[in-house]
Amino acid sequence: MATEYGRGHEYGYGYGYGPRDGRSGPGTGAGVERRHRLPAGLRAPFEARSWREFAYVLLSLPIGVLMFTYAVTMLALGAGLLVTFLGIPVLAAGLAGCRGLGALERARARGLLRLEVAEPEPLRVRGSGLMAWVGAVLKSGTSWRHLLYAVLHFPWAVFSFVVAVNFWAYGWALLTYPLWFWLFPVYGGQDGLQLYGDETHRISLDNPFEITVTALVGLLFTLATPWIVRALTLVDRLLVHGLLGPSRLATRVVELESDRGVVVDTAAADLRRIERDLHDGAQARLVALAMDLGMAREKLAEDPRAAARMVDEAHGEVKTALQELRDLARGIHPAVLTDRGLDAALSAVASRCTVPVHVEVDLAARPAPAIEGIAYFTVSELLQNISKHARAGSATVDVWRSEDRLMLQVTDDGVGGADAGAGGGSGLAGLAERLDAVDGILVVDSPAGGPTRITAELPWRG
Repeated sequence: MATEYGRGHEYGYGYGYGPRDGRSGPGTGAGVERRHRLPAGLRAPFEARSWREFAYVLLSLPIGVLMFTYAVTMLALGAGLLVTFLGIPVLAAGLAGCRGLGALERARARGLLRLEVAEPEPLRVRGSGLMAWVGAVLKSGTSWRHLLYAVLHFPWAVFSFVVAVNFWAYGWALLTYPLWFWLFPVYGGQDGLQLYGDETHRISLDNPFEITVTALVGLLFTLATPWIVRALTLVDRLLVHGLLGPSRLATRVVELESDRGVVVDTAAADLRRIERDLHDGAQARLVALAMDLGMAREKLAEDPRAAARMVDEAHGEVKTALQELRDLARGIHPAVLTDRGLDAALSAVASRCTVPVHVEVDLAARPAPAIEGIAYFTVSELLQNISKHARAGSATVDVWRSEDRLMLQVTDDGVGGADAGAGGGSGLAGLAERLDAVDGILVVDSPAGGPTRITAELPWRG
């Protein structure tokens, strides 16, 4: 079982790990792979996808003409009326119409190209009234990107329409030529499809060899056409995704808002855990210790031996309370991590694991303290999982730097089957959310029967 968590980003998959379950990425619309008897090149002309993409190219021409005409007309009219007050609302109305046409294009791409494009950021109207709306439309980068799409899409729609229709028409016409070449001598007064002719001679495709070669050429055109159309629609995908979807900045803002919520929730959960540990552990022991010392003081005069025994027991409680406080402090941020870095801190964690752990840290410098702390707690939690669930005989921890990324890998020879899909902010899923909050990635490879390999990737931020 291989599962990947976190965002892909531009740096996700260059280190020898990644999705291994055969699933496609988001937005592709691919499902479970099926085995076909015919190779892809032969079945492409008959696949539903090819016909959907061809229909998309055919519809692009009239829709492109409509969008281009509307955009240029409204832009020219608004610019021409700028000398009066009417130009600004006319221009805003034109941009709003382009946003509506962009919604139609996203729906068309979703239906025919199976391209999922998120809705762009909505208008942020500050205030009420017509002028507030006009100002929001004119200030919105999304509106201008929709206008740019309407202008750029038209020439590309013309080009793709001409290429696709010609290849499709000529391919099927030549492929089926053996079925209809008799029309020329019967109704056209010539032997067959004429390639060349002048006053002295003509070259027509009329003998069996030429007819067969024509059909073979048509077969090549027919087989190549779906791939040509697919290449043409690739440009359409880029245009729709780049100009009609949310901007990278807006997407990043949404991600950061989500990450901020995860960080706040995680910090609140840590505070509740610390409060619970203090209340149920050290605080309860200190309360009991205070009561014992009070009783010992009362018995000091009348029964010194009993008082001494109670003081001795209280001394043992003090040692236990101190150990609990040390463990709690280590759980918040261990001093060895601050003083000596990841190598010493992870070695200390590994020494407390129930199985032998080999730790290898290959870092020439230390990352940022926050990243170092996240790396420490990530390895600590993974080793706790090994102690509790893996039934392993040994484990290894490897830490290294790859360009501007801090890489962690924890492996064990246990039973495998780690449940990476457990939700609720706990376990591996919760760990993945914490890494994702700092642009990290968690990859779990844990087939049934083992071994388990968990790789974490963090930004360096030294």
